[in-house]
Amino acid sequence: MFGRTVARTLAVAALGIGLIFAGAPAAIAHPPRDGVADLIQLPDGFQPEGIAISTRGTGYVGSLADGDIYVFNVRTGEPITILEGPGTPSAGLKIDKRGRLFIAGGPTGEARVIDASTGALLGTFALAPAPSFINDVVLTRDAAWFGDSQRAQLYKLPLGHRGALPEADAVKTVPLTGEWMQQQGFNANGIAQTPDHRALLVVQSATGLLFRVDPGTGEARTVDLGGVALTNGDGLLVVGRTLYVVQNQLNTVAVFRLNAAGTAGQLVDRLTDPDFQVPTTIAKYGKGFYLPNARFDTTPTPTTEYSVVRIRR
Repeated sequence: MFGRTVARTLAVAALGIGLIFAGAPAAIAHPPRDGVADLIQLPDGFQPEGIAISTRGTGYVGSLADGDIYVFNVRTGEPITILEGPGTPSAGLKIDKRGRLFIAGGPTGEARVIDASTGALLGTFALAPAPSFINDVVLTRDAAWFGDSQRAQLYKLPLGHRGALPEADAVKTVPLTGEWMQQQGFNANGIAQTPDHRALLVVQSATGLLFRVDPGTGEARTVDLGGVALTNGDGLLVVGRTLYVVQNQLNTVAVFRLNAAGTAGQLVDRLTDPDFQVPTTIAKYGKGFYLPNARFDTTPTPTTEYSVVRIRR
């Protein structure tokens, strides 16, 4: 059941942080049901892309405009603060149990790590020269993995004892081989772990294919999804053996049941919502799924409105 009216069709074919942000929106577009907001307004002109949620229910949304991180309470939708960015984009985000945000830097070719409470920069890592677009990140037991939409390679940021960040030159580049074929336009996009945590899943936006990647060798094999194409595939989320794939321009989230190894999956649901406006990424908290509306079909201006949509399944 969803928290409000959400179209669902079954398809088989296809912290408190100090300093309240005074400039944040004063109201939530939809009043909360069951105590949780369904539509959370972001600052005008924000241009959101990535989203992460801490175990305490604090949400973080990154801006493609200037790298700012908008921080909010996912239970109420109320703003907490804004962590000032570097003036360059923040794309995909992940937060770890130590309160650190790992941020994909888009066209900068960099990854950043910041303190999620203060915004203090903990590390910057040069991953690739131009042309590159560091699009998304996933955290594993011993590393942060970043994908590149312009180059056929992944980047491993190894983590040391108790999650210690490495030296800047410790980043390992892992070329994508096997069945991966680089195309024109955007390629590697969302990235996640397989249910058994032994490999990575990477969606290729240009082809609508999902790949299982061996993290040791970079060998990529197409995941058997029964012929379902992931057109406009973007953010990925794996919960248990359920995979959620955001299809941004289609305003849809495709839901699959995977095998443990992540080599095959079956489409079990398609989720959409009347408030979707080209959502890009997805994060889960409690029974809710939160998706920022990037509105890539709209020319961004300083007054363009943006939001985060919350749905339930």
